[in-house]
Amino acid sequence: MSGQTPNSSIGEVLSPDLRAQVVRARNAAAEALRAERGPGGHWEGELSASALSTATAVVALTLVARHDAVVAGRVAGRIARGHRWLAAHQNADGGWGDTTRSMSNISTTTLCWAALGLAPEGIDGILAAVTAAEAWLRRAAGSLEPPALVRAIEQRYGKDRTFSIPILTLCALCGRLGPGSEAWRRVRQLPFEVAVLPQRWFGALQLPVVSYALPALIAIGQVRHGLCPTRNPLLRALRNLCRKPTLRKLETLQPANGGFLEATPLTSFVTMSLAGLGLVENPALRRGLAFIEASMRPDGSWPIDTHLATWVSTLSIQALGGNEPNSSGLSEPERQTLRKWLLYQQHRSVHPFTLAAPGGWSWTHLPGGVPDADDTPGALLALRQLDPHDSAVREAAAAGVEWLLDLQNRDGGIPTFCRGWGKLPFDRSSPDLTAHALRAWLAWRGELPPALQARVNRALPLAMGFLQSTQRPDGAWIPLWFGHQDAPEDENPLYGTARVIPALCDLVVCERAVSPELRQAALTSLRSALAWLITSQHADGGWSATPKANSSAEETGLAVEALATAWTCEAFDADRHEAARIAITRGAEWLAAAVENGRWREPSPIGFYFAKLWYFERLYPMIFVTGALVKLTSDRAWAASPALGQD
Repeated sequence: MSGQTPNSSIGEVLSPDLRAQVVRARNAAAEALRAERGPGGHWEGELSASALSTATAVVALTLVARHDAVVAGRVAGRIARGHRWLAAHQNADGGWGDTTRSMSNISTTTLCWAALGLAPEGIDGILAAVTAAEAWLRRAAGSLEPPALVRAIEQRYGKDRTFSIPILTLCALCGRLGPGSEAWRRVRQLPFEVAVLPQRWFGALQLPVVSYALPALIAIGQVRHGLCPTRNPLLRALRNLCRKPTLRKLETLQPANGGFLEATPLTSFVTMSLAGLGLVENPALRRGLAFIEASMRPDGSWPIDTHLATWVSTLSIQALGGNEPNSSGLSEPERQTLRKWLLYQQHRSVHPFTLAAPGGWSWTHLPGGVPDADDTPGALLALRQLDPHDSAVREAAAAGVEWLLDLQNRDGGIPTFCRGWGKLPFDRSSPDLTAHALRAWLAWRGELPPALQARVNRALPLAMGFLQSTQRPDGAWIPLWFGHQDAPEDENPLYGTARVIPALCDLVVCERAVSPELRQAALTSLRSALAWLITSQHADGGWSATPKANSSAEETGLAVEALATAWTCEAFDADRHEAARIAITRGAEWLAAAVENGRWREPSPIGFYFAKLWYFERLYPMIFVTGALVKLTSDRAWAASPALGQD
């Protein structure tokens, strides 16, 4: 390609001493990551405890217990432990963040304050926690008066009502918005009646909530209508007619274990809303109650979701390098175990929640999972590394590739769950998801039937066009599912850019089915992104989303792996060649030292769940650091060095 400078191998970038240090770190990291597998041979991970989840869970349990003496006796201990956990994990400023490592925010602090208002007498620390929370809320919202709280919550989320209305519903159920109908008039009515319509119509309706929130739309809309119906007689009559059919619809959306999306907050909002209507014998409430009880951790907390087993397993498989030369990959029996497990997780029928077609993968193998456009390419790339020649794997890959193709939006990008649903967060196209799908398409293109190959060929320039249209002038991309609490607008351009770069590298080196024009477009965007990534490196050699924050293991690992990938595809021009070599060297030094001093095990709250709910995953730093170290040592040229492959 014009202007392209041939790069030396990764093995020649680092000094002999640093190469030996990196290999030692790689071996230690890979061994530790492999040891994290559970009895089934896959990874399950551990999501952070969540004050928001804990608050919603204890409110749901409390409201159900008010109507059922048997339940009250059974859950009293859980409620008390939940309240104690909240009081013990309040931030020093009096508020709560989404995780124990997160800054206080208006949403979680409001929910915890409302939940503690229901705490039984005699629990140590509750009164002090409530007093401190009220001081924090006065500073944040200007007042504890309901209008001020409502205004502050709604301003946080804007037009997206997915989370603001559930928060205010919980506050009303806890008595924090005033008495009776006065409180409920401050909660916007969700149009639960539309749930009687075919789900395929919902995209055209432009609902005020995102696609995954349909259970909340039904339950929260019902409790608002039941306790404060509209004065419009026709609309009131219509909603009354729709109550029973939409409750039946709610039951069809609920998985067997009761957990909507395996998420404690969503399940709790549904459960407390039904309890607020006194529907304690409703099957959806009973199943939701069972899920909430089963999801509590021994310390009295709840996570935002049960786990991300499929996601962290596919990430770990890719991080360990599969069969790449000189990698620290898995043994043949280990690969076959994971292959069978992943194949079993592929959805083989239309999903009742989102009507997703067969062929996709979810973030978990549990029944509440929903196929999505990040886990599906993750599974496809992992299967490619595990056993690309197996007939069952090839069949599954073709179905997964087609599933992603069917999801592509008109703008060329890939959304999370549903094609063309709407423009709210988590429903619109995203650069990180698009790049992930692009990599999966290219990885399997040569093994697909001709008709499917042709579809991939048509999809590639559309996806590249979307990536070009969403690249910032400085060269970075903003992802959807990851952020940084110290960055403006909570954005994480480091994660987004580091995830797009490998996809562009795949396009640059692809000789088949990619036109010279498409490859040049990819190279142009790639070089702009690499320039941004190099200049974003911190003085200590690591990376984060913003200069204001400390370098993190997750972000440094992602950045180094992206740079190493670009180096091997010879993407750097002459002006950036030396700067790239220095950046890779400094990043490698940071990662090797992090493994040696244990910093690589410290998770950071960079993950976004629904509605910008922060989380951290214990395995993320281990996975991303291992992936970078394996990439740095996977070059064939390393095998010739006597310092390599030895501790």
